[in-house]
Amino acid sequence: MEAEALRYEKLAEDLRGIIAAGDLQPGERLPSVRRLSRERRLSVSTVLQALHQLEDRGLVEARPQSGYFVRHPGVRRAQPDSRSPPDMPVAVDVSQRLMRVLQAGVAPGVAPLAAALPASGLLPLASLQRLYAGVVRRHPRLLAGGSHINMDEAALVRQLLLRSVGWAGALAASEFVITNSCTEALALCLRAVTSPGDTVAVESPAYYLMLQLLESLGLQALEIPTDPGRGLSIEALDLATRDGRVAACLLVANASNPLGSIMPDENKRRLARLATDRGLPVIEDDIYGDLHFGNERPWPIKAFDGSGQVMLCSSFSKCLSPALRIGFIAGGRYRSQIALQKTIGSGATNPVTQLVLAEYLASGACERHLRTLRRSYQRQVEAMRAAVARYFPAETRITEPQGGFVLWVELPPEIDASARFEQAIAAGVAYVPGELFSASGMYRNCLRLNCGNPHSPEIDDAVRRLGDLLSR
Repeated sequence: MEAEALRYEKLAEDLRGIIAAGDLQPGERLPSVRRLSRERRLSVSTVLQALHQLEDRGLVEARPQSGYFVRHPGVRRAQPDSRSPPDMPVAVDVSQRLMRVLQAGVAPGVAPLAAALPASGLLPLASLQRLYAGVVRRHPRLLAGGSHINMDEAALVRQLLLRSVGWAGALAASEFVITNSCTEALALCLRAVTSPGDTVAVESPAYYLMLQLLESLGLQALEIPTDPGRGLSIEALDLATRDGRVAACLLVANASNPLGSIMPDENKRRLARLATDRGLPVIEDDIYGDLHFGNERPWPIKAFDGSGQVMLCSSFSKCLSPALRIGFIAGGRYRSQIALQKTIGSGATNPVTQLVLAEYLASGACERHLRTLRRSYQRQVEAMRAAVARYFPAETRITEPQGGFVLWVELPPEIDASARFEQAIAAGVAYVPGELFSASGMYRNCLRLNCGNPHSPEIDDAVRRLGDLLSR
């Protein structure tokens, strides 16, 4: 009987030969694992070993719920950045440059590849409009009052509790604060646990809005190395927080923006344990958790939190409508401080919209919508990856997002994405330069692309124009 190692190597070599001969084209699906197992009389684990070997050699790629596909030529998997973020916290200064980038990205005639916004055609806007009319008709008093004390509609809190049962056991209703957006949720949490001048640990690269919040609150950023596949380095965070000088940790564990990585459960468990042991407040943005590409929704860090150190923040702007402006916090031990900040700041969140969202969630329509939306986003991300592979310079590396709808692109080191931005706008294409995802100005040869729109011929042509510009 052949040794198991020889059997998987033989299968890998056979598949490699078929790909090299051109019998399987880039983007074409390989035979399923079950079929290869049955026809080659191999165990499923042996087949997977062979496929993983081909993955490591850059010949195939796995797509959640779809199988294995021949990788497009030129698509290189993004690797952890070889440069180390600075060891010391740095002041943040991104807001003015970022505003110019985002404003240019929405100018008439510019392809919408910058701001991470979904196409309106993917959202259940008609259903939400009908619910608005019904809620206002059934609850006319909602428009006549307001409160800075009773801020959270019980019906919405109940639906959020029910959604949490699948991954953490039901959270306590007393933990929740309904906010005007996920952005407000993050800001309230930061205000609750930090003071101006404090240091906050962030991913590197980090979502630029988080850096803007740190800048506006007078906080410093300590960049923690982050892997494109596994998320923030727990080892690096451990080292950074040993002296007690880090006031909080701010991150996106599920489908991070911009990398699209999902932190493994074991790392989430380790991070929650570290937070408990050191009394470290963790602010977790889970806005993309429902937009995963796998078979099961990934648990947030909050699911592993037994001490109330984790503040879970999210909203429905990426999956239902950015215009809802409804977010929420499960604040753990910090809930009272968060609620105080909310009370003296914006007060109660719109009660009409809270009830509209509660009724939509209760109807069951949301879960059906999310299943369709996840498939759409996954197709759009894959189409964008294929287009970048076709049109961008050789040696370009691309992330393999596990959820969400953004794509992080690492260009050859000699290409400065920030310096090329004005030329790109003149050519009718927008993106966000990579340096805006770093407080210290790293990633100048990187950029982020929005994949929130169906990949039309117009989008494909915009990627081609951008690739031509970057290749000059």
